Amino acid sequence: MELLDKLKILADAAKYDVSCSSSGSSRKNRKGGVGNAHVSGICHSWSDDGRCISLLKILFTNYCIYDCKYCINRASNDLPRAAFTPDEVVNLTINFYRRNYIEGLFLSSAIYKNPNFTMELLLETVKKLREEAKFNGYIHLKAIPGADPILIEKAGLYADRMSVNIELPSDQGLKLLAPQKKREAIIRPMGLITSKIIQNIDDRKKYRKAFKFVPAGQSTQLIVGATNDNDLNILTLTEALYNQFKLKRVYYSAYIPITSHPNLPAISAPPLLREHRLYQADWLLRFYGFKANELLNGGNPNFDENLDPKCDWAIRNIHRFPVEINKADYGMLLRIPGIGVKSARRIIAARRFSFLSYDDLKKMGVVLKRAKYFITCKGKYHGIRNMNEYTVKQEIIMNNINKKPKDDGHQLSLFSLYPNIFYSQDKSLPKITEKN
Repeated sequence: MELLDKLKILADAAKYDVSCSSSGSSRKNRKGGVGNAHVSGICHSWSDDGRCISLLKILFTNYCIYDCKYCINRASNDLPRAAFTPDEVVNLTINFYRRNYIEGLFLSSAIYKNPNFTMELLLETVKKLREEAKFNGYIHLKAIPGADPILIEKAGLYADRMSVNIELPSDQGLKLLAPQKKREAIIRPMGLITSKIIQNIDDRKKYRKAFKFVPAGQSTQLIVGATNDNDLNILTLTEALYNQFKLKRVYYSAYIPITSHPNLPAISAPPLLREHRLYQADWLLRFYGFKANELLNGGNPNFDENLDPKCDWAIRNIHRFPVEINKADYGMLLRIPGIGVKSARRIIAARRFSFLSYDDLKKMGVVLKRAKYFITCKGKYHGIRNMNEYTVKQEIIMNNINKKPKDDGHQLSLFSLYPNIFYSQDKSLPKITEKN
């Protein structure tokens, strides 16, 4: 099979994996090397639905021994199959990087033959990139669940970020849709990577020339909507993952109905708004001091599609508002809708010198269309007269009704960006030229 045909198949197959990120590493170039993964050297380019397109994002192969019901690459699915060789991935990465099409590599794979065989191929690829091609750009590598820990540990010395995809949030979901996968096999490599990262941080404090191990941390992906798991279950799992494994990110992927099966939900479009609400809640967990059981509970196990999670929490706790902007502590400021981390810090800094007015808040970047219902400035309230849960909710919904984001569900393609490129391969590097 020609290299271009492989690239089309395996780049398209990789688009369903959203757990990629192209920042957070400080791997600098060396003399005679190619590429640079320094924080300032990585460019971010995102599609409309939030997926990163700054990396060469491919699967090593879509041949898979597993038959997960939700996956397009499942063994029983009739679709074109392909597999790269390590040399082909190395050559493609170097060529695309030299032409400034990418800033790094995102390399994942289906399970080819067995987990160890697949992990050995991925390890060989990243090792060649670093040692033979002298590539010092960003590499995000998937750790294969069930593979030998030694292979995963070796791969971590070459990758900037690694990820192990949990995908289904519960054991029941795995048994229903992916019975060949075991939760323990997924969690074990996450624990290994975490312990090695912590150990490496200590080693680098003691030894200046200690090798870096996954310096940009690890991440994972959860599929939203393929099972009956509610938002509370997903968010509780997310909180546990951050606490236990110190993950950099948990990514959420709205289930795309690419196949039909009795165990899969009968939906016509992916639940993108639900995905969006989980990302907003994830941000509140990481930076705003919220807990999962504050944002949701047994009586409200799913997020309101009409309100962002912070507004939803504030309205359900309307008895705690309004708060005086000149007296509230930093933690309480973060819980006011319309006030972010930066504006909360500005408020804390500014009120050391004078009392803040409503106009002062505008200059600080506070979104007063939401915040005004929950604050007072110098004792003055600028919201509505009859402040109760129902009226505030209706006011905020009416303010947001004309600001809903447009989403056509289109996934950007490498080939739609560069339609005139074709490839010819010789014994060294595949040549990339453009048609006139």
